[in-house]
Amino acid sequence: MRQFSEAESAAGREALVGNFLLFLFGCGVLAFFVTVDRVDWLRIRPASASSAAMAQARAKPAPVPLIERAWPREGDVRNP
Repeated sequence: MRQFSEAESAAGREALVGNFLLFLFGCGVLAFFVTVDRVDWLRIRPASASSAAMAQARAKPAPVPLIERAWPREGDVRNP
């Protein structure tokens, strides 16, 4: 069996570590592009129906726009 010198062993180890780091970098870039494309995945959503109901019950009602609350003027199209 061939005996490897210390320099050959170190070079092989460095090449293996370099390939592994390059692979991790590629996975990171892929994960970034997937995340950018699917931003809705980062939203925190309730895990069950009961927690969804509690979150919905706690939510404040949407405010009514001021234009809908204003009294219509005479001759307004909405108030013939």
